[in-house]
Amino acid sequence: MKEYIALFEYVEGEQGVGVVFPDLPGCVSSGRDFDEAFKAAHEALSLYAEGEKSLPEPRTLEDIREQWQDWEEWNNALTFVVGKVAYYSLKPKTRKFNISIDERLVQRIDRITSNRSAFIVEAIEQRLRAL
Repeated sequence: MKEYIALFEYVEGEQGVGVVFPDLPGCVSSGRDFDEAFKAAHEALSLYAEGEKSLPEPRTLEDIREQWQDWEEWNNALTFVVGKVAYYSLKPKTRKFNISIDERLVQRIDRITSNRSAFIVEAIEQRLRAL
């Protein structure tokens, strides 16, 4: 897991909160409020990371203040909050497990599909979404 500094900008009188990641050029997001902006920032960071071969190492806030070319503009002109957003890979990592299933269920699954694992994973995902 990597945590990146995100700047959450709120401009009085305007709708929404903008988000920028100084370490990740072009990685921006927004939301109607801070909660929505924070969720959108996670998604933007994950999508950005999935499109890159490698991510740069996150900088500290002190390093960003000293090195980021837009810091002075942000620091002098805008109202913003600094937060950290964690990146977790969206790529699934499969692992083999031994589970016990009633034979009758396995027979029913086999009549429907040739890929038991995919069928079971899809059923689990549907059930979890319903919670």
